[in-house]
Amino acid sequence: MFYTIQELVKQANEHFSGSVSDLMIHTEIELTGRSKEEIVALMSRNLTVMKASIIDGLTESKSVSGLTGGDAAKLERYIQSGKTLSDSTILSAARNAIAVNELNAKMGLVCATPTAGSAGCLPAVLGVAIDKLKLTEKEQLDFLFTAGAFGLVIANNASISGAEGGCQAEVGSAAAMSAAALTLAAGGSAFQASQAICFVIKNMLGLICDPVAGLVEVPCVKRNAMGASYALVAADMALAGIESKIPADEVILAMYQVGSSLPTAFRETAEGGLAITPTGKRLAQHIFGTD
Repeated sequence: MFYTIQELVKQANEHFSGSVSDLMIHTEIELTGRSKEEIVALMSRNLTVMKASIIDGLTESKSVSGLTGGDAAKLERYIQSGKTLSDSTILSAARNAIAVNELNAKMGLVCATPTAGSAGCLPAVLGVAIDKLKLTEKEQLDFLFTAGAFGLVIANNASISGAEGGCQAEVGSAAAMSAAALTLAAGGSAFQASQAICFVIKNMLGLICDPVAGLVEVPCVKRNAMGASYALVAADMALAGIESKIPADEVILAMYQVGSSLPTAFRETAEGGLAITPTGKRLAQHIFGTD
């Protein structure tokens, strides 16, 4: 069992030839008593749901509230136009993330990674990794186990809850997990994966959770798209050999401290930020029939 990123990297290198995925499977066996076959089968189910959620989310239909829906399809058309400014890989990840979170808003089936509100980042990045890196099914599962290992440390030492630590704890954690998994999938080391986590979290510190009307739609859907973009850039930085001056475990601790210091209004209460803008309040009144 590992409790810090430093321990995770050390154990992966010393006992599993650098494989964070194998370390995570071993840890799951220890914690749950399940067999390796059972654990892999459960993760295979998650993988199936994630890939399906991207496809199912690429529609024009709106959520019940009417706040979200159709933006993933808009971005797909824009990508196909060939007139994009950004690289198609980054935009495809953004499209995937929007699709998954729009599906979530429409009560579709998603895999909470680590939460429903941040469910778009990981499948979004995995989706483009499958295409770009030609990942086999085993490598796709390794991607998910790797993300889970790093996510476990973040959850145990900081938070993955917007109500507890703001959106930095939800989309920030999801993007960090995605960046770490992508780094290893692309041939990086466990240490480089830890650096990718640093780059993401350091640049999402203080991100508040301010859902308009208290619904996980605005600004959550688009934050997932940006989180997926962060993950790709962070992985590239790590693979380039760039290192964080602040160690990963200290970065995670800083996220916890910042989250604990956020006023209640900025922790999923819909009492601050975008939720209390004139338009935000007007949308809430319209949705709940109080206007």
